[in-house]
Amino acid sequence: MSKQIDERIVEMSFDNKAFESGIATTLKSLKNLDSNLLNLGKGKALDGLLTGYIIAATTYAESFQHLPEMFYADHPMPPTTEQAVIMLSSHFYESRDGSTGGFFADNVQAGQQVWNVVNMLLRLDRRWST
Repeated sequence: MSKQIDERIVEMSFDNKAFESGIATTLKSLKNLDSNLLNLGKGKALDGLLTGYIIAATTYAESFQHLPEMFYADHPMPPTTEQAVIMLSSHFYESRDGSTGGFFADNVQAGQQVWNVVNMLLRLDRRWST
C-alpha cells in the first residue's frame, strides 16, 4: 500500500458517542414518523406498506451478511445492522413512486449513496466464512 493510504487508515477515528446520539435521534424521528403515518393512514394501508419495506430490508441484510432466512426473527439485531435496515426501509419509502424524492431530491446520486452506506454498515456484522 502507498504511504498516503496507510496514513489515511491510521488517521481514521470513530466518535461512538456522536454515533449513538445520531442513532437515538434517528430512532426518535422514526417513531414520530411512524406515529404520524399511522394517524394519517388510520393504521391500515401505510402500516402494511412500512412493514413490507422493513421486511424487505431485513431480508436483504440477512442475505448480504450470509445469514439464514429469518435469522433476525430469533436473534438480536446488532445496532449497525439495525441502522442499515432503517436507512434502507426509509430509502424504499422515499423511492416508492419510482423516483428519489423527499430528503434526497437535491442529489441525483442519492440512491447509490444510500446503498453504499447500507452495505458498509452491513459489512461490519457479516459472516465471512465460505
